[in-house]
Amino acid sequence: MDIYLNQKRIKVNPKNAIGKGGEADIYDLKNGKVLKLFKTADHPDYQLLPQEQLAAQARLSIHQQKLPAFPQNLPARVIKPETLATDKQGMILGYAMPFLQNTVPLLKYSDRNYRQTNAISQQVVTNLFRDLHETVLKVHQANVTIGDFNDLNLLVSQNQVYLIDADSFQFGQFPCQVFTARFVDPLLCDRQANQPILTSSHNPDSDWYAFTVMLMQSLLYVDPYGGVYKPKSQASQIPHSARPLQRITIFHPDVRYPKPAIPYKILSDDLLQHFHNCFEKDWRGVFPKPLLESMRWNKCNQCGIEHLKTTCPICAPLIAILPSTSGRGAGGEGKPCKVIHIFQTEGIILKVALQNNSLNYLYHDHHEFKREDGEILLSGELDANIKFTLFGKSTIVTKQGKAIALTQGQPPQAIATELLRANSFSRYWIDQGQLLRDGKLGNEYIGDILEGQTQFWIDETFGFGFYRAGAISVAFTFDAKRSGICDRVNIPPIQGELIDANCVFSNELCWFFTITQEQGKIIHRVSVLRPNGELVATLAGQKGDIAWFMNIHGGSAIANWLFVPTDEGIARVEVQNGQIMITKTFPETEPYVDSGCSLIVTPQGIYTIHSQKILQLQLA
Repeated sequence: MDIYLNQKRIKVNPKNAIGKGGEADIYDLKNGKVLKLFKTADHPDYQLLPQEQLAAQARLSIHQQKLPAFPQNLPARVIKPETLATDKQGMILGYAMPFLQNTVPLLKYSDRNYRQTNAISQQVVTNLFRDLHETVLKVHQANVTIGDFNDLNLLVSQNQVYLIDADSFQFGQFPCQVFTARFVDPLLCDRQANQPILTSSHNPDSDWYAFTVMLMQSLLYVDPYGGVYKPKSQASQIPHSARPLQRITIFHPDVRYPKPAIPYKILSDDLLQHFHNCFEKDWRGVFPKPLLESMRWNKCNQCGIEHLKTTCPICAPLIAILPSTSGRGAGGEGKPCKVIHIFQTEGIILKVALQNNSLNYLYHDHHEFKREDGEILLSGELDANIKFTLFGKSTIVTKQGKAIALTQGQPPQAIATELLRANSFSRYWIDQGQLLRDGKLGNEYIGDILEGQTQFWIDETFGFGFYRAGAISVAFTFDAKRSGICDRVNIPPIQGELIDANCVFSNELCWFFTITQEQGKIIHRVSVLRPNGELVATLAGQKGDIAWFMNIHGGSAIANWLFVPTDEGIARVEVQNGQIMITKTFPETEPYVDSGCSLIVTPQGIYTIHSQKILQLQLA
């Protein structure tokens, strides 16, 4: 398609695609700018979706008037449309804007694993929200409402928060007609519905409501309506998506608080009271700035938790209680679970892999990166831009498209790559549009992929990958030892904005997980595939609907089974009659796992990996 910027024709190349949302594709213009191109009704992503096609038509129609009238008096933290992109006839199809590089969506700051492995403190998060608070005030002073205010539209760069997707802002005669279910103000929605349905216009108060949701989930790793609601009476049960409409928050006595979340008693009484007032009593208004200004975080020397109290609220109540030595979980009486402590650190475990029946791991402690034998690889602080891959006794360190293999007693080996994976016998990487692996005589070619757009995973027998850019979407499998890729894999299309993806393998199956944001909702999906790419089964659900589905990096597969960690213990999932379901639970493991940990299943037992310890559970 030919696009015109300032009457100058430009070619849109799928290789330059750098992002994909529900409404638009983003392309790098290679001049410090990016092009946001709205999807038209005939875009492949909207195939067989008549409602989406109509919405795309309506959106483009509104933008013909809205974008030329876009306010210019917005604060610098708002990434605004700069040059309108049109077709030859002058119809607006999108716009160019500044390219923010090396950013992370604010969503990641509510992910405990991301925060811990990058040493992001509560004070850093507090400072981000002080910065954002100022921006929101300035946006409102310009008579603009953000409207669809959510943690994927906020990008963090060098401790500053930037607002993107400004084209959906509400101003003048142009209402914001989109919303994100997790952040929409329930006061604007139909209270009788089973999920948020917008019945009133966004307003500055609803922006502050969304701000408060984001702050709470970034401090506690749980949103106001998280946890599992288990009312005493079945008649009171409601869908998870209806909880905001009924104000059933994590403070409700019938809600089970998630184990990986931080207990809310770490917050100051004033802040906790504000969350109560906002989410249970419908208090609205500008978020009180003094609450942010007065936040001074203390770190407990004993348990390491950060809190806003004078004494640690976690340790203080425990001092008078003798620790229990019982290793039995609820419901596990008579079914003991043998627990072996494998490893513990005061630092943070970064990577664990089982290769050749040996448990390899990497951890960071006292400014040093160390392997399981205590070997020091590097000195320095944790860095969000550095990725690690374990390959036997060597560790591959990747940063900004360059990889170095570190092996004891050998000089560092450089590898040019954008993504590298390993199993027990080989390394696999992408270079210049090709998927390659180690061979006896050098690099071995596996197949062609789309450079800059491909994600892949590998295990002992086969691998799986996919790429999507603009109108292109391809999934593929490949053999771990042979050449060639099978790119006719028929998985449900990845729609909307991709937030996260992961793949878990046994020798017989792979379980491909995605988390996407579609029409304002977070959707979790899993597709089960055979090595030849045949689709066995698929399952999808909204965030919060299926408990074992939440942590896509936690499961481990063996034969036809997938073992997953939950707050109630380990569960076994499998495909039965084309349906993916839990077929067995292990309540005796409940004291040793939570929904945020990860598992590695072996014939000898199940390794459970937490942020600071590794246990081996041997089930009776």
